[in-house]
Amino acid sequence: MAGHLSPHIGNLSFLRALYLHNNSFSHTIPPEIGRLFHLQRLGLENNSFSGHIPFNISSCSNLQYLGLLGNTLSGELPTEIASLSKLQFLDLGKNNFSGKIPPSFGNLSCLWMLSVIENNLHGGIPNSLGQLKSLMAFLLAVNYLNGTVPPSIYNLSSIKFIYMAQNNLHGTLPPGLGHTIFPNLETFVFYANQFTGPVPASISNASNLSVFSISSNKFTGKVPSLARLSNLYLFGPNDNNLGNNEEGDLDFISSLVNCTNLEVLDISANSFGGVMPESVSNLSTKLRKIFFYENQIHGSIPIGVGNLINLEILNFHANLLAGTIPSSIGKLNKLYDLYLDSNELSGNVPSSLGNLSSLSNLYLSSNKLNGSIPQSLGDCRFMLELDLSHNNLSGPIPKQVINLHVHLDLPGNQLVHLDLSGNQLTESIPMEVGNLPHLVFLDVSENKLSGEIPQSLGSCTSLTTLSLRENLLHGIIPKSLSSLGGIEDFDLSRNKLSGIIPNYLGSFPFLHNLNLSFNDFEGAVPIQGVFKNASAVSIVGNTRLCGGIPHLRLLKCISKQSKRGLSPKLNLIISVSCGVVGLVLVLLLALLYRSRKARALKSTSGSSLGVSLLKLSYGDLFKATDGFSASNLIGAGSFGSVYKGVLNQHEEINVAVKVLNLRTSRASKSFITECEALKSIRHRNLVKLMTACSSIDFQGNDFKALVYEFMVNGSLDEWLHISTQGVDRPANLPKNLNLTQRVNIAIDVACALDYLHNRFHMPIVHCDIKPSNILLDSDMTACVGDFGLARYFRDASCPSPLHESSSSVIKGSMGYTPPEYGMGSEVATYGDMYSYGILLLEMLIGKRPTYEMFKDGMNLHSFVSMALPGHVEEICDPLLVQIEESKSSTNPRSNRGNHTPNDQRKRVVGCLTSIARVGVACSVAMLRERKDMSNVVTELSLIRDMLTGIRCQVSFSDQGLCSEK
Repeated sequence: MAGHLSPHIGNLSFLRALYLHNNSFSHTIPPEIGRLFHLQRLGLENNSFSGHIPFNISSCSNLQYLGLLGNTLSGELPTEIASLSKLQFLDLGKNNFSGKIPPSFGNLSCLWMLSVIENNLHGGIPNSLGQLKSLMAFLLAVNYLNGTVPPSIYNLSSIKFIYMAQNNLHGTLPPGLGHTIFPNLETFVFYANQFTGPVPASISNASNLSVFSISSNKFTGKVPSLARLSNLYLFGPNDNNLGNNEEGDLDFISSLVNCTNLEVLDISANSFGGVMPESVSNLSTKLRKIFFYENQIHGSIPIGVGNLINLEILNFHANLLAGTIPSSIGKLNKLYDLYLDSNELSGNVPSSLGNLSSLSNLYLSSNKLNGSIPQSLGDCRFMLELDLSHNNLSGPIPKQVINLHVHLDLPGNQLVHLDLSGNQLTESIPMEVGNLPHLVFLDVSENKLSGEIPQSLGSCTSLTTLSLRENLLHGIIPKSLSSLGGIEDFDLSRNKLSGIIPNYLGSFPFLHNLNLSFNDFEGAVPIQGVFKNASAVSIVGNTRLCGGIPHLRLLKCISKQSKRGLSPKLNLIISVSCGVVGLVLVLLLALLYRSRKARALKSTSGSSLGVSLLKLSYGDLFKATDGFSASNLIGAGSFGSVYKGVLNQHEEINVAVKVLNLRTSRASKSFITECEALKSIRHRNLVKLMTACSSIDFQGNDFKALVYEFMVNGSLDEWLHISTQGVDRPANLPKNLNLTQRVNIAIDVACALDYLHNRFHMPIVHCDIKPSNILLDSDMTACVGDFGLARYFRDASCPSPLHESSSSVIKGSMGYTPPEYGMGSEVATYGDMYSYGILLLEMLIGKRPTYEMFKDGMNLHSFVSMALPGHVEEICDPLLVQIEESKSSTNPRSNRGNHTPNDQRKRVVGCLTSIARVGVACSVAMLRERKDMSNVVTELSLIRDMLTGIRCQVSFSDQGLCSEK
């Protein structure tokens, strides 16, 4: 349910309980709620209520339960709540409250639950809260509280659950904790503060303790025995200064053997030394996650670790472990993360690792491993990241490992990261590498690989990093690599490669680091794209190169005629002879072309497209694009390249011509899909397909192209990430998008998706929403393009698309594809919602979802989620606040209502926070929890109105969130 909560609710004078939790109610809580004198329980959790808590809530004198968790309420916590003498349960968490915790809350003598988590509260914890003798749950986490925990709090013997995490609290933990202090303690969460001192030995007396998390503080000393904690589920003292880098630091591990319910053990990022204890093998079989990384632990990995049959994560990264990797790890068939990198392990990589059918991430890099790479790793069907770099591995790269998942009964290739660099691998790079379409990172540098660069590498169209450096490769750079349009780092240095440097390398829009040094390349160096920047290109050690930009300081290229030194008379004879032969060849090709064109016309007339697509010939498009010149190239994707063209019919018409690469699998299918999609849908925010061409080129090869209305401002990707090559922008436009422009673009895209999902007679799922597929016209109106992966459905609830059987191939682009597609779920509108959410967050912070910081469990969604609600300004693109502030200071209309520049800034920050909430809500992992696109359009429109001040005069809280005055 949505909308306002009616003020007429105040007329229900005998109401005892009102539960409206888990809905979509918005606006303010009506003050008429104060008329409900008999009200005992008020539950408004998980809605979108905003504004302040009504001050007359104190009139509900019989109130026992007040739940306001998960709204957008703001302002200071009202002191009037303290007069609710019967209140037992108070949850104000996950809102935008500011100010301090009122000391008067100490008068709530019946209170057993107090939660203000995830707000913007500051100041100290009032000493008066020590009067709450009935308090069992005390939750203050994720605020800006400072100072020490008052001694009176430690006198609350009824406390079972205490959460103080993510504040700025300091001090030490009192002796007697868990014994005389908090004797009933079950959950103790103090992580991410500034606490110091030792972990009290008395904690072992807390027999009911289940969760003990003190990570990211400054605790020192040794960890005491925990033998009596039989109910312990999570023990997390990670990221402190515990241990002394000496023997005996890990003695407490043996005491954990008695903790039969232990599931998570994290002692990482401390100073623990000593030998890895054998007792690790005897820990609870319920144990799911072990984190020992970044310590000084030496010795060997216990063979008995294979006894921990429910282990999902084993992380011993960055220690001093030696010896061999025990083959018993192969028994852990639930293991999906194995990190043994940066140690001193030796011996072979156990073939038993191939038994880990759930393994996703395997990191064994920076050890002393030798022998060959076991073929059995090819049986790890869910592998996403494989890093065996910087060892002494030898022999060939097994094609079984490269050819992961190629079985009829298993999911498609999912490998995204493969690093085999710094070994002694030999023979050639397997051609099966082309079976990795989702591969983003490939590094086989510093080996002894020979042979040529495989043509099949061009099928890895998701690659952003490719390093073949320091091998024995020879031959030319294959033409097939021209399909790697998303490449950013490309290193072929220190090989024996020859031939010319391909011009297509200059057309890669994202390439910023190209290293071709110390090979045997010859001829002219291109001058387009990355070659314009001498600091981005290295070509040293190639003595036969010429030309290029002046900064490269190469000799000018000598023409072939000058080099041969032919006489003018001989040149004339050769020219005439070649001209005659050429004329004959042209006539023959023309006859062949007309013949095949007639056949193509006949075959296309009965196509399933149901519309005439041959209004333009190959020759027309060839002429319009100046022979598909590289200077007219404006983009490249998985299935082809896009060129700017000018049609000379009745008048000159600027167009964008997408030429399909028919050698790429599914390109023809993409052509049909896009024609089917765009022939019948009409919307101002969808790119306009003018016509299509299915013809034959001058060499008699099949040719397919789509012709669109030209979008003068290029793609959103080029504006967000300052890659403007090939974009013909009007000179008076800025090179950056301000917040208002980004909100407008977000609304345009949302309107297009709302039309596709909800307004068209047959729901359509786009499947590839990302900035490069959002095009901008001269007015900066956004249009969604590239329907090559689109799917149709009979109705919104239909689980399978029309015209296509279910496929295990993941639809979309890396970083924007929803997680459920990777697990085999069917395509649905929820998938577009996820992609849109990631797009919105990318527009907000200015970083791609594949940015290097997003790793080790961190992604764009979680990064923004952690910044909510009070830190969005710190992570967003700084241009947004700067540009909007500048705009408001020079626009008199923006100062109506006597708003100060500080008010203007708060308005911007409030809108940024609201946008972040929408993006996070769209990109949650649980697909059923994602917003519907029609709701997104409404919410973003409200944000735009707040930003531009159209609908209402606004006031501002300390957090800068807009609310009606």
